[in-house]
Amino acid sequence: MKRVMILGQPGAGKSTLARRLGARTGLPVVHIDRIHWSPGWVERAMPQKLPLIRSAEAQESWIIEGGLSATYDTRLARADTLIVLDLPVWLRLWRVLKRGAFRGKRRAMEQVTIERLGHQGDGIAPGPVFVPGALPGEVVEGEIADGVMASPRILTPSEMRVRAPCRHAKSCGGCQLQHARDDFVEDWKTGVVRQALAAHALETEIRPCLTSKPQSRRRAAFSARRTKKGALAGFHMKGSDVIVSVPDCLLVDPKLAAALPLVEALAVLGASRKGELSVLATVSLTGLDIAVSGGKPLDAALQSELADLARAHDVARIAWGDEVALTRRPTIQRMGVAEVVPPPGAFLQATPDGEAALLDGVREIVGDAAHVVDLFAGCGTFALPLAERARVHAVEGDKAMTAALDKGWRMAQGLRHVTAEARDLFRNPLLPEELARFDAAVIDPPRAGAEAQVTELARARVPCIAYVSCNPVTFARDAAALDYAGYTLDWLRVVDQFRWSTHIELVACLTLTDR
Repeated sequence: MKRVMILGQPGAGKSTLARRLGARTGLPVVHIDRIHWSPGWVERAMPQKLPLIRSAEAQESWIIEGGLSATYDTRLARADTLIVLDLPVWLRLWRVLKRGAFRGKRRAMEQVTIERLGHQGDGIAPGPVFVPGALPGEVVEGEIADGVMASPRILTPSEMRVRAPCRHAKSCGGCQLQHARDDFVEDWKTGVVRQALAAHALETEIRPCLTSKPQSRRRAAFSARRTKKGALAGFHMKGSDVIVSVPDCLLVDPKLAAALPLVEALAVLGASRKGELSVLATVSLTGLDIAVSGGKPLDAALQSELADLARAHDVARIAWGDEVALTRRPTIQRMGVAEVVPPPGAFLQATPDGEAALLDGVREIVGDAAHVVDLFAGCGTFALPLAERARVHAVEGDKAMTAALDKGWRMAQGLRHVTAEARDLFRNPLLPEELARFDAAVIDPPRAGAEAQVTELARARVPCIAYVSCNPVTFARDAAALDYAGYTLDWLRVVDQFRWSTHIELVACLTLTDR
């Protein structure tokens, strides 16, 4: 269960079920009402709603609750689980009337004690009651609506609470856990992984967490809108479409924080009056790599203006929609001794030290293996460094990324043979007869995990597997399948590349013991 669609009439309890299910599974929750309505209960036009819904549906995993029947067809096609809530009319009517009666009116203040932290970073009290910004053990007071205390007052703070280092922490939606001590966050993330494993009766050695340093993220997805006086760029406010400018963001590389004027200039040039521009900015060895989506069509006039802007801000490359508008310098990323030019928007590990920690773990697991298969290889994050000692076959679903990997290998010196294959491993996983020649496997799937490919790895009985994951829930599911097939989960390490967020990554060692 990784894509859940919840339907039901008003008052059926869709939102409550989605929140509780999200807290248990760790799946991200999308409320259609938050897309349907802007703040202040102003309805969005359909051309504004559809891209937001399509973007949510395109993610690897989600719980989407709510209506808008015009989008049911694509959502049903993507969903693997459908829940329809069918309650008596009298009960639904009573809930709707009760909700309407209290909307806009002041509710009684209530006190609750936070028992634990949910997977989205909210404190959870008995009920459950979700309390954003609260930590376990804290006593908080506030109004509770639909199981959420949106504006809590902390009566008894936790000893793990600290003053958020960023002045934008209360408004910006980029970080969820700046109010907690680093050691608490590391322990909590480790606990989330341990809990996911326990759900499958798995235990293992969990090595100390590595947390990336502040100002080390090499990629940021900025949002921008045109205004009457120019443009506004930054990140979204928590639970809102409002954009907050963060010129001194403590999370991203200073080169990215300094790029906000560039992002605003891009919005002035290419955003519509009512639309929002998305600007993915990446630090490369040769300068900023910019990928823009949501803008007006690229024509000759806009391309000329972008060229002037790129010169003024010394940008290496700008992609506009599906086209590369201009390239002033190759946007190089170093992977081992190889230099790779990824396609615009291609997947990269978030921080250099986080990538190094994952690579160290992968190298330890692979050891002296002579022939390695790298599944979901991207542009060669692991395949190219491993080729310093072993032959590598890299498999990736995106042809442009596979081509970049192959070119990086051909241009490098001192690497052993690397072959690259473009292949959809979800629909067409490598089979046992194809895997039989490998001494070790590296697998780094997206959040959905790799259920189909893991099944074939288990059947092929590859001696050792280095599993890199960004979702403890799907990792535990896949690890359990390998455990059942005779593998031992020897150890894992949590790598926190997304500092101050609820995001969790790990690298794990699985070896075949039942031969």
